[in-house]
Amino acid sequence: MKGVIKIGMTQHSCQESRESNLLKVENLIREAAFRGAKIICTQELFGGQYFCQTIDYEKYDLAETMNGPTNTKIQSLAKELDVVIVSCFYEYAMDGVYYNSAVVFDADGTNLGVYRKHHIPEGPQYIEKYYFTPGDSGYKVFKSKYGTFGVLICWDEWFPEPSRILALKGADFIFYPSAIGSEPDNPDLDTSQTWVDAVKAHGIHNNFYVAAVNRVGREYATDGSGSMTFYGRSFVSNPWGTMIAEGSRDKDEVIIAELDLDEIKRARDILQFHRDRRVDSYQEILKLSIRE
Repeated sequence: MKGVIKIGMTQHSCQESRESNLLKVENLIREAAFRGAKIICTQELFGGQYFCQTIDYEKYDLAETMNGPTNTKIQSLAKELDVVIVSCFYEYAMDGVYYNSAVVFDADGTNLGVYRKHHIPEGPQYIEKYYFTPGDSGYKVFKSKYGTFGVLICWDEWFPEPSRILALKGADFIFYPSAIGSEPDNPDLDTSQTWVDAVKAHGIHNNFYVAAVNRVGREYATDGSGSMTFYGRSFVSNPWGTMIAEGSRDKDEVIIAELDLDEIKRARDILQFHRDRRVDSYQEILKLSIRE
């Protein structure tokens, strides 16, 4: 019997100032802890605006080391508040190598490890291949004081394989920190429900909880070429795919949800997806294309 845990997510708009964003996140984390959350996840690249709208090599200077000012502050908050925090940041690994990363701090401030985004998108105003090296961390399960979970970042959430791997490794839920919104080349297309359905599906076919946190607000490209509007809707769904918490489309807020971890076993005992996998028949999926 694993019992019930309460998680929190921080959804908000971002300014150019790292200091302003960090102060906002600190206040939201404190609110989440006050409301009883024991594991708190920040949104993707919360330290600044979404700089991937344009190509500019000077933006590499936005990257921080693992022990930079952002994580130093978040680590101290985890220890002070006795909570587990997933801190998302633009990671400087070495000259010319930068990752889109999330580090997990346990409730005593211990660094439990880093996850580096594996799937890197490329499209109009989502020019991430220029800024991020594909992650080399593997798909990690973090065993914290208050729960066992995985972290996948934004574009990772559109692929079923990573969530299956984390489920098989023992994660009871996955956080998906994100920065997703309008489609610049299709301005009339709203993909928010597609996003929700795709992430919920991972929870269904693995019978566990999924928790996606997204930013809100309009952000303009620094060269004046356009803008993007992020649609929020941070949410948590249970092992049956039922939404149990959802944020707004346009407000700074904390999303809180209670996870009954015993429901995972019940769902898996009824829907035996993991038992009935045919791992001996999946070799073809390792190819990028399959042609008979």
